[in-house]
Amino acid sequence: MKNKVAVLALLSCVAAAACYGQASDTKPDNTKVNQRDRNAGAVTADQQKANAADRELTKQIRRSIMADKSLSTYAHNIKIISQNGTVTLKGPVKSDDEKKAVVAKAVAVAGSVDRVTDQISVKH
Repeated sequence: MKNKVAVLALLSCVAAAACYGQASDTKPDNTKVNQRDRNAGAVTADQQKANAADRELTKQIRRSIMADKSLSTYAHNIKIISQNGTVTLKGPVKSDDEKKAVVAKAVAVAGSVDRVTDQISVKH
């Protein structure tokens, strides 16, 4: 019995090491996206307004997105930047359908398509 437990423990360690090794081989490269955010006039997360209305707008959009469990982690982590009642959405999502869903949720909360700027990219 002790041998079986030892063998299972060893196999678990080997499997975990193999999975960890595979995951670490691929490193994220956001260089192009990060360069886009350096452009003059680019809206970035640090420009989120601190007034109560903009904070509440961002909060409600985030809640709506997080409540949709069909969306990927990418979509759940989209950047939401509210400035004077206008919302900018940035970041990658997994599909065109996810992009449409996230934008629709933001428009529903913001009240108008004119108040939402879509800068979401689809990760292929």
